[in-house]
Amino acid sequence: MVSRMFRIETEVDKARRDLLRARLRETNTAASPVLRALRRSLGEREVPLHVWALDAAGELAGGLVGHTWMTWLYVAYLWVDDRHRGTGLGTRLLAEAERVAREERVCTAARLETWDFQAPEFYKKQGYDVVCVIPDYPPGITEYTLTKRFGRPDAPLPKEPPGTPGAP
Repeated sequence: MVSRMFRIETEVDKARRDLLRARLRETNTAASPVLRALRRSLGEREVPLHVWALDAAGELAGGLVGHTWMTWLYVAYLWVDDRHRGTGLGTRLLAEAERVAREERVCTAARLETWDFQAPEFYKKQGYDVVCVIPDYPPGITEYTLTKRFGRPDAPLPKEPPGTPGAP
């Protein structure tokens, strides 16, 4: 066995982060025929999707920040001001993001994460299914990952996006 010497560092370095991301992307693309096909498609880039709700005074009442990637909507943040909770605003924000994702960006599914004290029950009522539960992340809190298929609830999730070899 050959012994090698390495210097290990723990500093935040944006240039190295970007280089690492690019090299991991290259390695993954070379290893996966599905990713190779995705990388050649028009939908390969994440496209931001933001939905805002303003009250009568023009103040932020709620909002959703996410993005679409290939045939997926990812919801990063959904927030409604305390004064407007229980009015259906969260449902309207989520529905609008899903509409844009489905109708304008040809998405077939959505995913998000939420903590146990936030909104797992809200998302379940909107048709989302829990696919992952991580207890104590962070300690004392449970994180949930949820997904939703657009269209028929029993429709399979796509294996490849439209326009890639082998896709319908």
